[in-house]
Amino acid sequence: MNQYVTGAIIKELREKNKMTQLQLAEKLGVSDKTVSKWETAKGYPDITLLEPIAKAFRISVTELISGNTVHNANVSANMLRSKFYVCPVCGNVVHSMGEAAIHCHGILLSPLEAEPTDERHMIFIERIEDEYYVRIEHSMTKEHYISFVAAVSSDGMQMVKLYPEGSAEARLKIRGVRRIFFYCNRDGLFSIDPIKGIDDKESGYDDAEERRELEKTAEILFG
Repeated sequence: MNQYVTGAIIKELREKNKMTQLQLAEKLGVSDKTVSKWETAKGYPDITLLEPIAKAFRISVTELISGNTVHNANVSANMLRSKFYVCPVCGNVVHSMGEAAIHCHGILLSPLEAEPTDERHMIFIERIEDEYYVRIEHSMTKEHYISFVAAVSSDGMQMVKLYPEGSAEARLKIRGVRRIFFYCNRDGLFSIDPIKGIDDKESGYDDAEERRELEKTAEILFG
């Protein structure tokens, strides 16, 4: 464990929950003097008290130790509010249906913020029967690559893990997909609405001739 709950965190959470030191002490079965010692950095709570303290503040033990509380408003578990976390050390990918306290390799991970696709991260989507065929014009070297592609609907999520020296492409079932995400290990998370992408014949790039021109441009730019 690289860190432990501090008195400053306990005090902050106690005041946030409008508790006196005595009220917290009674919940934990200790004296108010003990709580005071914690808050003035004259001692630490025993490890057996971590769960009762977290319960008193209505948070998880992980949040208590990290000092970061999570307020998840996604109580209906709408998948369109999905969050993606990627460990910068091992590349581990974690998905949650809302905010969460995620740790990997001792690092508290922050949820990724998706950006619109750009000229350096061009995505081509074709509708083939009941699937989206997704191809990303991007290098797939060991140093610079697309890590995963994900499709999210209101009630489901599909993810395809990609690897260096492989192909930056995936097939995803259409079934109500509202958003497609992909992650570049250097530039972060990108997303696109497939209806506004090349799947849309009127406003997107589903026109075969236009798509070929874009592909030629991408090939010139990125080799």
